[in-house]
Amino acid sequence: MEPNVVTRLPPQSQNQTKVARTTIKLVLCMVLLGYLILWIMMPTNTYKQIWLPNIRAKLSSTYFETQGMTLLLYTFTILFISILGCIYLHLGNKSIKVESQRNRLLKWKRPMLVKGPLGIVSGIEIAFLIMFLALLIWSLSTYLHVSFATVTPQSAAENGEKVWQSKLNKAALRLGLVGNICLTLLFFPVARGSSVLPLFGLTSEASIKYHMWLGHLVLTFFTAHGLAYIIYWAVTNQISEMKKWDRTGVSNVAGEVALLAGLAIWATTLPRVRRKMFELFFYTHYLYILFVLFFIFHVGTSYAFIMLPGFYLFMIDRYLRFLQSRRRVRLVSARVLPRETSELNFSKSPGLRYSSTSIMFINVPSISKLQWHPFTVTSNCSLEPERLSVMVKSEGIWSKKLNQMLSSPIAFDHLEVSVEGPYGPASTHFLRHDKLVMVSGGSGITPFISIIRELIFASTTNDIKTPEILLICAFKNSSELTMLDLLLPVSGTQSSLSNLKLKIEAFVTREKGPLNDSSKLLRTLWFKPKPTEAPISAILGPKNWLWLGAIISSSFIVFLIIIGLITRYYIYPIDQDSSADFSSALRVFLTVLVMCISIAMTASAVVLWNKKRSIKEGTQIQNIEVPTPVGSPGSYFINADREMESFPQESLIQSTSVHYGERPDLKKMLFECKGSSVGVLVCGPKKMRHEAATICSSGLAENLHFESISFSW
Repeated sequence: MEPNVVTRLPPQSQNQTKVARTTIKLVLCMVLLGYLILWIMMPTNTYKQIWLPNIRAKLSSTYFETQGMTLLLYTFTILFISILGCIYLHLGNKSIKVESQRNRLLKWKRPMLVKGPLGIVSGIEIAFLIMFLALLIWSLSTYLHVSFATVTPQSAAENGEKVWQSKLNKAALRLGLVGNICLTLLFFPVARGSSVLPLFGLTSEASIKYHMWLGHLVLTFFTAHGLAYIIYWAVTNQISEMKKWDRTGVSNVAGEVALLAGLAIWATTLPRVRRKMFELFFYTHYLYILFVLFFIFHVGTSYAFIMLPGFYLFMIDRYLRFLQSRRRVRLVSARVLPRETSELNFSKSPGLRYSSTSIMFINVPSISKLQWHPFTVTSNCSLEPERLSVMVKSEGIWSKKLNQMLSSPIAFDHLEVSVEGPYGPASTHFLRHDKLVMVSGGSGITPFISIIRELIFASTTNDIKTPEILLICAFKNSSELTMLDLLLPVSGTQSSLSNLKLKIEAFVTREKGPLNDSSKLLRTLWFKPKPTEAPISAILGPKNWLWLGAIISSSFIVFLIIIGLITRYYIYPIDQDSSADFSSALRVFLTVLVMCISIAMTASAVVLWNKKRSIKEGTQIQNIEVPTPVGSPGSYFINADREMESFPQESLIQSTSVHYGERPDLKKMLFECKGSSVGVLVCGPKKMRHEAATICSSGLAENLHFESISFSW
């Protein structure tokens, strides 16, 4: 991802880029509107009796048969939006500019709901949630109204059923159809490198809650769908239908397998299970493969393509992540802090760009070959073009093992690590505020480290006015004050903060005063990388959005060509034979196989092409081993008898006030903030986020604009 920096393009180029992005926006809006109209009209008789027959007559062919209609209207539409999004984001990378003006939507972004099952929800989120629920209600009510109108005592008697039994049969089917609406959107929030989410100003980590909401809705509707059919079969003496696997029609057994896989995933998402048995939650989620595969077996390929475009994009993203994870990256050093906290410093390609608050997934094979854990990037690609850093705080079994290894007195000079990412917003908008208030609890300071480093870099640019910064950080123990060391990069100097208006209010809640304990100073470990290890680089290179668009378009074209040939010269002749029909299960298997081959083939080709270029670039990168300063603001507060002038971060120390034995009075501190626009960023415990959200949404201070940065999934 590109950071929010100023790039100077010629005025003519800027105008052309602006016109191109505006044109793409208009086209995207028109396509999205048409796509939405399709979903609104789908439950109606107009769609079923007029639109659908006409569309099938025009789009069906011997190459694609009836699935040609769904491929064009539903799958192609979403992929087209994604490809346009890639072009739009690529053009944005060329002309990213600081947004200092006030956003008209800031009021809508304020929290409207703070406490409740949905967590902190803004006005915009509530508006879209209401519209989505309205679509579900409209669809279900219209489906039921249209289908129940055909149920009469005579029609029910002809089938040997009562009226309520016939209605139950039709209601069961319609519950599944409404669940499909939620399933269509389910995989968009978990595609980390998707070009669709940034179009709406979203990131994958911030969209996880939408994935959770949709997952609950999907399994609620599908469970109701399955139970309704079981009840219907039981009361009509057709319970044997549960064992049915139709050769050419709907497979009930496949639907039951898909539902069982979904229920297993659903059970492990309960908060208590997820928090106490995260590994069980993590590994059970791989059942999504069975869920999707048997869902396609259940409904068939023609209908499945209505729901599959989001999963298609997810498969591309997942395969690219797999390819990136096969690389071993170069870990240069680790700064070990007290309280089982450490900073890992990786070598990175200078061409890799990312934004503040980006996250990176890390795997350490010596701890677990399967587990991947997300960590916030603390470095800034402008200040540190050849280094990428993350902070690891011991909050689980995996992170505790890692920090124990780093803190062990047994010396080791190498650690194998693989990464995925970094992933983050396409751009950041912190500079649009007059003042930034960052509220953190414990390791919640991590995303603010990257923001402050970005603002340090921005402050060195003469034509950028950086906002005032108030960092309010709460720690349990004074030893955790050493996290403030990470506000400056390893190579940071006094002058780094000379142009930045920074004030730090640090609160140590469980101690009444500073402790003199020299054993809690940070220490640095240096590692000797292997020749086979490479700097972290973008899996698709600097022009990642263009390459992603190329993969999406080329893989879909390859898929259409192969599946068209198979249909025309293999499936079609069999279907034309009156004595035989082509197996629905085999058709699904071939379709899924061709889809996987198309994605793997095109994505691998693009990655290999970019890998050759990154290898050439990587050979020019040398490890830069800059000594870590011995002193630090954190160690200054732990060892109060030392002279402040002996620390190279004197400017940072002078900006810091430490309060012992108390918690921050957020209400007082936020209401005292002056400025026409004050951005309030919060990352920390749930209670802290809710308190800040309540203050900002109270309406007592119109200049406060809340933004939660939470990574607790």
